[in-house]
Formats: sequence, C-alpha cells, structure tokens
Amino acid sequence: MKIHKGDKVKIISGKQKGTQSVVQKVFKDKNKILVENVNIVTKHTKPTANNAGGIVKINRPINATNAMVICPKCSKSVRVGYKLVDGKKFRVCKKCNEVI
Repeated sequence: MKIHKGDKVKIISGKQKGTQSVVQKVFKDKNKILVENVNIVTKHTKPTANNAGGIVKINRPINATNAMVICPKCSKSVRVGYKLVDGKKFRVCKKCNEVI
C-alpha cells in the first residue's frame, strides 16, 4: 500500500471529496485507511458500568483508493512511485520526483 500512517491525503471521492487530512491508521489487509475527521458516523451505545451511553461520533475507515497522497514539496495530490537508492526503497512523487 502506498499510503502510510502520518501522510497528508486528499479525499478524491465520496461525501468529503476535496478535504485534506492526516492518516491515523492503515489497515493493509482490508485496503482501508482511517483518516482524521473524515467519514464520521454516529453510534448509539448502551449504558454500562464504565460509561453513561448515548450517541457517540466516531471515525470509520475509508477505502485507500478514495485518497491521494499530498506531496510535501509541491503541495499537490500526486501518484506515488518507488525508487531504489543504495538498496533501500523510497516512495517518490510522480510530479516532482522528490522523496516523500
């Protein structure tokens, strides 16, 4: 997966199309990412010994194909490629060829 935790991404489809935010968690096996303040849903919780219950707003994961990485140098949403340098693999911006 070309999106990692801590990357700044732009949402390219769905309700929040056009918003920019930071990736909080990556689920590689499901090809999903958890993005801060995107895909917020309301969940009704029952009261337990620990909490009073009620309506809670939580973030849900979105598909990784609905987000594009924002290059820190050119500040645009870009496709990501890979480059080998001295046997190490780095992610590279396809527009400016800068290491992400």
